[in-house]
Amino acid sequence: MRDADPTSPEDMRTQPIARAVLALALLFLGVWTLWEFLPALVWAGIFAIAVWPLYHRAQHRFPPGRHNILLPALFTLAVALVFLIPLALAGVQLAREVHAALQWANEARHHGIPPPAWLGNLPVGKTQATAWWNDNLATPEGAADLLSRIGNGDVVATTRHYGSQLLHRLVLFVFTLLTLFFLFRDGDQLVLQLRRVSHRLFGPRGEHLGGQIVASVHGTVDGLVLVGLAEGAVLGVAYVALGVPHAVILGALTALAATIPFGAPLLFGVAALLLLVQGAVGGAIAIFVLGMLVTFVADHFVRPVLIGGATRLPFLWVLLGILGGVASWGLLGLFLGPAIMAALMSVWREWADTGAE
Repeated sequence: MRDADPTSPEDMRTQPIARAVLALALLFLGVWTLWEFLPALVWAGIFAIAVWPLYHRAQHRFPPGRHNILLPALFTLAVALVFLIPLALAGVQLAREVHAALQWANEARHHGIPPPAWLGNLPVGKTQATAWWNDNLATPEGAADLLSRIGNGDVVATTRHYGSQLLHRLVLFVFTLLTLFFLFRDGDQLVLQLRRVSHRLFGPRGEHLGGQIVASVHGTVDGLVLVGLAEGAVLGVAYVALGVPHAVILGALTALAATIPFGAPLLFGVAALLLLVQGAVGGAIAIFVLGMLVTFVADHFVRPVLIGGATRLPFLWVLLGILGGVASWGLLGLFLGPAIMAALMSVWREWADTGAE
């Protein structure tokens, strides 16, 4: 009895199907295996796309040697420092604040908590509020009772929970940097392979779709991160000029919140409130008006031009992509949302143009 011919028509028809099923099964197993580390891989891809023009320019200026290690390591270190330096500064400031808070708590237990000056500046109810404060908090007994009630929570469990979360984020950050190093080192080869695979699977339009996604990430980085940093810088200068407490930290938090559209008002609202309780009504109004003006210009004029111009997305779809991405993917959604919307819009335009022909 003869063996079946491996090149028979039946085998020729079933082999592509079998290869496709095997590829899908391996893809599923790969995603399932790497599920916990997928955010690190995606973040590394976003950082690589954002920094790639600078890295490519540096490659031309300083051609890599045989091992191609120094330049990828330097760029990976630079990306790491962008995050580590602000975190270190915030950690030092937090340690100072904790030390001051412990000293304050010790003083409160022994001498009570005197009424703050802003109570006398309240527009209504200042007499009643001051009397209540003197009766309940100005004495050592009242202050000790308040501090004991605040500390009755399960501090150990809370510390353990946030400690484990911090450790998990640190591990993901290390894997992000490790992946980013290899993306820098092997980026040219990876781009070439992606172009070949997309051309083989989707034809010439696959490369166009990938270009739209890359352009979306570039536009989102410029429109969200850079514009958010600019908002934080402008408002931070205003905080310092008008005497807002902890102006530098509040300015940094404002820059972080400003990366999300309509996120900055929460922070400059806090700054205005701090000035208001100190009696600086004019400064509070100035901070609030300036903040609304800066965010209005940034969210309605600058960001739509930077993000929508790079991806040819209408402002509505840019906004929906960002907000929907954050709701679905967390912080990653800031970049994934517009990229997905750009890809969908590209496919839609392609189908619409094809139908018109």
